[in-house]
Amino acid sequence: MQTLLKSARTIAVIGCSSKPYRTSFHIAEYLMNSGFRIIPVNPNEKEVFGIHCYPSIFDIPKDTQVDLFNIFRNKRYTLQQVKEIVEWSGKTGQKPAVWTQLDVSTPDAKQLAEENGLGYIENRCIMVEHQRVG
Repeated sequence: MQTLLKSARTIAVIGCSSKPYRTSFHIAEYLMNSGFRIIPVNPNEKEVFGIHCYPSIFDIPKDTQVDLFNIFRNKRYTLQQVKEIVEWSGKTGQKPAVWTQLDVSTPDAKQLAEENGLGYIENRCIMVEHQRVG
């Protein structure tokens, strides 16, 4: 986890919100202020922090390097989201890590990610972990 947080540069935030009261807003803002490039992904948003927001990970330009997908969705969607990340990985040739926020991981999602060679961090707040790593 420490190596991942030190080497990652671009983080796609799935479920990123423009609403200041949402956790995804605060954590994405923190990540940006910490030097990460953020790619917001949310079909209900046009932009977040003045950055174009993609409706789906499949809309992210294929030549865009994504080091990590940070999932901010209800855990009932996590397996499907990981299936999409696996498919995206196959189409782009990239092997991003998957980060699930607190209470977002499921055993099936973790197994699928790991079977497809994707790093998987489960049920951890990326902001808290980044602050710990310093």
